[in-house]
Amino acid sequence: MQEQNSHASNGELQGAPEHKRRKRYRGTHPRTFEEKYKEHDPEKYADTVAKVIQKGSTPAGMHISIMVREILDFLQILPGQTGIDCTLGYGGHTRRMLEKLQGDGHVYGLDVDPIEIVKTRERLQSAGFGEEIFTAISENFANIDLVSAAYGPFDFCLADLGVSSMQIDNPERGFSYKLDGPLDLRLNPDKGEPASARLAGMNRDEIIGMLVENSDEPYAEKITAEILRRRKKGNPVKTTTDLRDAVTSALSFLPDNAQKKELVKKTCQRVFQALRIDVNSEFEVLDAFLQKLPGILKEGGRVAILTFHSGEDRMVKKAFAQYYKEGIFSEISTEVIRPSAEECSANPRARSTKMRWAIRGAK
Repeated sequence: MQEQNSHASNGELQGAPEHKRRKRYRGTHPRTFEEKYKEHDPEKYADTVAKVIQKGSTPAGMHISIMVREILDFLQILPGQTGIDCTLGYGGHTRRMLEKLQGDGHVYGLDVDPIEIVKTRERLQSAGFGEEIFTAISENFANIDLVSAAYGPFDFCLADLGVSSMQIDNPERGFSYKLDGPLDLRLNPDKGEPASARLAGMNRDEIIGMLVENSDEPYAEKITAEILRRRKKGNPVKTTTDLRDAVTSALSFLPDNAQKKELVKKTCQRVFQALRIDVNSEFEVLDAFLQKLPGILKEGGRVAILTFHSGEDRMVKKAFAQYYKEGIFSEISTEVIRPSAEECSANPRARSTKMRWAIRGAK
């Protein structure tokens, strides 16, 4: 009997799913994106996520929406209205818009990222926003006219032109100079060529032009020379670390002092920004969106746009001013609206944000 019980016990163990222990991380706290498993599950580990946010950091796998109060104050969303979030991302702005509808109306959310749009759709559905009130669409907001033809026109519209923290913090996406990974930078990793391939195919004038036009980079020529030197020696820039090291080497002529470290950091930020804009054709996308924007708004429809660098803001400012001059927009913001000091302190990634708004006039 004892032997039979032993066999039965072994059989039960064989039929049970194998228990896999989570891989341990070094030290007392998780450091890498993958190790921060609690931050990836905010519903289950709400206390941990709250502590991370309280420290002024963004939890791994999350995105903290910027200027929510200012956006909602301007959009003045009412139950029964139809709106569109042109850059769905983590869905933070969209969720607050949906709450304003009070169960009556519809919000459409666009995103080109095939990875994050699935997660966000599920996240919002779990929060109670089903297909009757929310629709996620895999589409570039350059094609806003096509979306409007099917679902518009819209009472309110938001375009947050920033890259989501989930993309920045994931080393596999290659958006950050701080994390080692493939130099990709594509918002949609299923389309186009990664930044490493794009950079490998550019000549001297093209690289310099990209750095100057997309981020006003003052050291464009020196950085380009270092990138080409490495390519000639058979060490092309393929990873985020490669590009960071190239920038650091290009600035080695600077005197070693307290300011150099910060200058290298700012330069890396500009270089990565310039390459990201190029890879994703961000200026071309924004231009197409702005050209089509008046046609997707109802009379009295409101639009708010968040930009994160001067090139984007200039484009928005110019378009809004032109539409106002032509009588297409009845009102526009005369000055940019900035996030509060409190918000910038709680979320440092909000510091460079500028908001502009406009209201559609009579058609």
